[in-house]
Amino acid sequence: MKKIIIIVLFFGGFLSLNAQYTEIINSKRPGFSESPYGVGTNVFQVEAGTFFKKSDLKSTFYTDNAFGGNLFLRYGKFLEKLEINLDFAYQRDKRIFHNVFDSNTYSVNGISKLTLGAKYLIYNQKYADRSKEIRSWKKRHAFDFKRLIPSVGAYIGWNSNFLGKGFKANGMSFKGAVLLQNDISSRFVILTNLVVDNILQKDLEYGYILTATYALNEKWSIFGEHQGVFKKLASNEFQYGLGAAYLVNNNLQVDISGRTSLIGGGYTNYISLGGSWRLDKHGKKKKSTALKGTKEPFFKRIFKKKKRKPKVRKVKTKKRRKSRRAKRGTPSFHKKKKKKRRKKRRRSKRRKNKDKD
Repeated sequence: MKKIIIIVLFFGGFLSLNAQYTEIINSKRPGFSESPYGVGTNVFQVEAGTFFKKSDLKSTFYTDNAFGGNLFLRYGKFLEKLEINLDFAYQRDKRIFHNVFDSNTYSVNGISKLTLGAKYLIYNQKYADRSKEIRSWKKRHAFDFKRLIPSVGAYIGWNSNFLGKGFKANGMSFKGAVLLQNDISSRFVILTNLVVDNILQKDLEYGYILTATYALNEKWSIFGEHQGVFKKLASNEFQYGLGAAYLVNNNLQVDISGRTSLIGGGYTNYISLGGSWRLDKHGKKKKSTALKGTKEPFFKRIFKKKKRKPKVRKVKTKKRRKSRRAKRGTPSFHKKKKKKRRKKRRRSKRRKNKDKD
């Protein structure tokens, strides 16, 4: 059960004892939503995949299909609650210009997305472990209403304009989001993202993403997702997606997903394949090379009075000489015995001589 609790949301970085870091990789893929939790300090993570889009939209100017790849880099360093990330995408579009008199088809390729962002965990919701409750079956299986209160995170990103010719915007812009997560149970989790994009631009966008993830077992998880995007200068967009992910090992995951996007009177189908890998150095802390005593301010170290150590009188103790006794069977042992016998003989002769006199 403990493994399932950790694995349940390896799509999007889920709750652990360290708030950010988990023993098993936590990936944003294959969904579009983000968890308020990051990867943890001293962890570098790569999430990459390929995608294909096919559109049924019929208008004067539209994109018939698109093929490309995306790369999402995540890194945790200074704080456990902070994550820095980079969202990159490169694609090739087949575009069609069609009117009553003429029809023209051409291709456009280049960088379609380049966003540098940061994510911070504001509030971490904690839940009681009711599996240890043995006195009452009802309390052990009762629903914890704290699970309705989500963990909260914030995201801010910078949309650069270093894009391909066919994907350039009027200038750079910003992106902001509020990230919410509810752990309904040890297997079932819901993510909610409230997003504002293209800030400082005329084509301002705002929307939401709802993602529900369920862990089937220790290796497989499935998800369902709904996204709504409201645009000022274009038609609103509503997406519906499904997907699955497989955990190869603690640091590697592969995934597949598909979704349909409804725009105006048409639709766009989307298929994606990818995976996630991390370089985990969370538990390996470097030894500090700082010298001892450098933690105090500089001037305080200079003017600080040195405490004199009290003198301790050394008392000499006489060492007792240990008598060395020869072991039996050694030549020194026999020599000592002979000396003792000789002394006894001499004493006895002296006594006899005295008695005669």
